[in-house]
Amino acid sequence: MGNFITTEDKITDMVFKKIVLRGTSEESFEAATDAALDRAEETLDEVKWAEVIDQGVELAGVGREYQVELEVAFEVESA
Repeated sequence: MGNFITTEDKITDMVFKKIVLRGTSEESFEAATDAALDRAEETLDEVKWAEVIDQGVELAGVGREYQVELEVAFEVESA
């Protein structure tokens, strides 16, 4: 009927670690975000969420470089 927790269900505490990553792209903010998330998912286990906390464009050189700063959280393995 409903989504009730019974005494047979095991509830575990979860612990997360947050890190800050910076992604870059010559195309767009979205591509810079995807680059950072792709790298996080390739190198970290249990990535759970990410939030863009800053973005900017570097204008030095020939073109533009879109940059995003992401806060990424991943689950820390239990002992």
